[in-house]
Amino acid sequence: MRSREWLRWWWVCALLWLCSSHPVTAQFTTEDRLAVPGFWPTKWANSRDAYVGPKVCASCHPSKLAEQQTTAMAQTSARVGDSIIVKNHPELHFDIGKIHYEIRKDANRDTLSVSDGQQSLTTSLLWAFGNGRVGQSYLFKKKDGSFYEARVSYFATLKNLHFTPSRALENPKNLDEAIARPVTFEEVQRCFSCHSTAAIIGTKLDEQNLIPGVSCEACHGPGAEHVAAAQAAEMAGAPEEARGAIFNAGKLKPADAVDYCGACHFSYWDMKLSHTSGVSTSKAQPFRLEESKCWGSKGDARLTCTACHDPHQPLVVGAAAYDHNCLECHVTTGMNPTGERPGRACPVSSNQCTSCHMPKQPAPTMHYAFTDHRIRIVKPGETYPE
Repeated sequence: MRSREWLRWWWVCALLWLCSSHPVTAQFTTEDRLAVPGFWPTKWANSRDAYVGPKVCASCHPSKLAEQQTTAMAQTSARVGDSIIVKNHPELHFDIGKIHYEIRKDANRDTLSVSDGQQSLTTSLLWAFGNGRVGQSYLFKKKDGSFYEARVSYFATLKNLHFTPSRALENPKNLDEAIARPVTFEEVQRCFSCHSTAAIIGTKLDEQNLIPGVSCEACHGPGAEHVAAAQAAEMAGAPEEARGAIFNAGKLKPADAVDYCGACHFSYWDMKLSHTSGVSTSKAQPFRLEESKCWGSKGDARLTCTACHDPHQPLVVGAAAYDHNCLECHVTTGMNPTGERPGRACPVSSNQCTSCHMPKQPAPTMHYAFTDHRIRIVKPGETYPE
């Protein structure tokens, strides 16, 4: 087994080196990225001591942390007792046939119940995933200590419950099947790795000490080494030397930068190898972005995720807010394309570009319309481009 792991690591390193010197940059799966030494999002640490927590980060970066804590990513998981959605909606319901679902907040616990008119089953919810802007899903444990995913989730557009995406079950065999589905530990690892910080230590989930939500160290890596380096550098009068002891995604090449966000938002090859198709792929923004014609063969720094979205600030809504990003590549009416701005002028407008070229795509199981990041000229009546 060790020899296989070593061989896989060797091949991944060789491919990464080859592509770094090749004019066309290739993407890799997140699994491949995690096999290479060094930090990558969702990679776990061997010791909880490697993490310092956001309060320590704030001692040097107070404004960054203050901004970041207002983002959806920072609020993307919570113990159910701390969930704003559950607090603001003490009773939530959903009916399908004779089956009735209810999430209720009481003084002592937050429960999910299911009944068929004759019998009922109730369990205490533990974890909430999603800040509620689109929706929120829930995990709980049974007596066997294993995690289960609630069959129903909260959706903002409904202001109520409906089936968790891809988990619809209209004719359950029994109430146990109706209330939830078991989740594998691999799923648990992915859920907590993408929705919280310092969750997986070694190969185990550390529920007691994890940091709910995506905090500094989820994207920049464990910070203890960086803090120690910063303290030593400050004493030596050379504070800049501490920068090398933390991961800086801003230095990544375009394709790597999009894969980096794709560790949780679905990279190109993660989606390709999952054989997922249809409108549900609109939720995989990195994948759709790289299918855009303007992405080209090796990517463009003006088209990476962070070129348009600052991860330290709340998501900006409204098409007009992104016009300046489009005009980094496209000229306006009356101008000829240049080497720096090769994109031709849009014959319709230079305002609210994304409203036409990145249309909202309804995802029925999510009860929400996601911005399709496959930038294109949309033709009337066209089917969803794969």
